[in-house]
Amino acid sequence: MTNLKFFDSTLRDGSHAIKQQLKHEHIEKYCNAVSGAGFYTTVVGHGYGLGASTIQCGQCLLSDEEMLETARKNLLDGRVGAFMNPGYGTIEDDLIPAIEAGAELFCIASHVTEANITRQHIEFLADKKQDVYGVLTMFHTTPTANLITECKKMQEYGANGVILMDSAGAATLEMTKRTISELRNALNIEIGFHAHNNLGMAVGNTLEMIANGATIIDGCLRGFGAGAGNLQLESLIAILEKSGVETGVNLMQILRASFEIMPEIQEKEVGIDPISVYMGIQGVLSAYKLLILRLCDRLNIDAFELIREVGQKNLVACQEDVVIEVANRLKNKRTSSIADRELSL
Repeated sequence: MTNLKFFDSTLRDGSHAIKQQLKHEHIEKYCNAVSGAGFYTTVVGHGYGLGASTIQCGQCLLSDEEMLETARKNLLDGRVGAFMNPGYGTIEDDLIPAIEAGAELFCIASHVTEANITRQHIEFLADKKQDVYGVLTMFHTTPTANLITECKKMQEYGANGVILMDSAGAATLEMTKRTISELRNALNIEIGFHAHNNLGMAVGNTLEMIANGATIIDGCLRGFGAGAGNLQLESLIAILEKSGVETGVNLMQILRASFEIMPEIQEKEVGIDPISVYMGIQGVLSAYKLLILRLCDRLNIDAFELIREVGQKNLVACQEDVVIEVANRLKNKRTSSIADRELSL
């Protein structure tokens, strides 16, 4: 019996890659295709989670409840999961309706240094005997000692486990190994990992996490997700099985789902390009990639310069307004520079 739990975030993080435009038929077909495949949960919804469908972060075609209800009707064997950032969702308006809509597992997320904002949400779900996990994003941005402190808060609140997100795909093997080794000795709950692939390290870093005690693996079919994409579940599961590790996942079933269903959902294949690599180097949240590209095209500014400037801001999730502000500042700076050169001629 495997001790690994695979969290499938294809219909959550993947939503970022298609501007939050998941359709009813996407959810229906996908959930039917992976039902019974062995995933511990399939998480569904807006990329930033419950309550995040806004002009700033992207508006969904369907409500949170519609997405969860569709998943529940079609995922005949498996837990329907929901994700939430407390800055957007509330207990009354989002968590309770999500439970009523069929969500059976919850991931409550915060920036890596702000676990305290998840307290009331995790405690509420734990009191309701819900399967609840804490999530810390951008884990590379704080020393391991601080990370342990934040994880212990989520453990104290009643989380069944804590999942670290390499939200910018910035982690190295050394960073990954050091972090999981120290966390394993400090916590009494399960540890998980959600990798992004900006530097081509999603599978490698996840294998390092597993080798050193992580039991929750969060990823997506085809790596579908923000920026360069996430850990590709079928690749990881294939290498684990080839290495003799029991996964509990039906590899052929998810390969068929990836082959037959994912082309209908994806607008294009995710992958590593120069922009994604530089975002990984600068530690910029992967979810900002499409916004950065749109701004550079519209304002005629350099993408690498914008990424560097945004990286210096150390932004957390949901700060799209700051990215726009930085882009406009670069545009004004460029316009002033051109005007000064013209005057000097």
